[in-house]
Amino acid sequence: MTISKVGRKRLGERKREYSITLRFNSMELEKVKMLLESYDLDFRKRGTVGPFLRKLVLNRETINDKRVPSSISNLSYQLNKIGTNINQLVKMVNYKNMRSPNSNLDLEMQKANLLIIELIESINAKDLR
Repeated sequence: MTISKVGRKRLGERKREYSITLRFNSMELEKVKMLLESYDLDFRKRGTVGPFLRKLVLNRETINDKRVPSSISNLSYQLNKIGTNINQLVKMVNYKNMRSPNSNLDLEMQKANLLIIELIESINAKDLR
């Protein structure tokens, strides 16, 4: 007489140890429900949404055209740093009450803007090649 194994299949090495929590607003949840409905899956049935979304995400091909080029990403990082420096300078000037009508801050800002525009144009020209 053989004993049949009853219960859940063991996953072994394929065991899922990590979880990602997703939150949806009401409109997004309705879209997910409609998507499940189009595949004849019941949203209320336990164990249908997770595997469906996992297969949907993992089996989808990524579109490289929609990625932001690394040069633009680096540019935005550098612009953020420049903005931080400008904010620090303005705070220092305001704190020390050094504002004067003869200040060259406006001129320096215009020079910085021109340099940023040239940088963006050169990156765009580089990406088009």
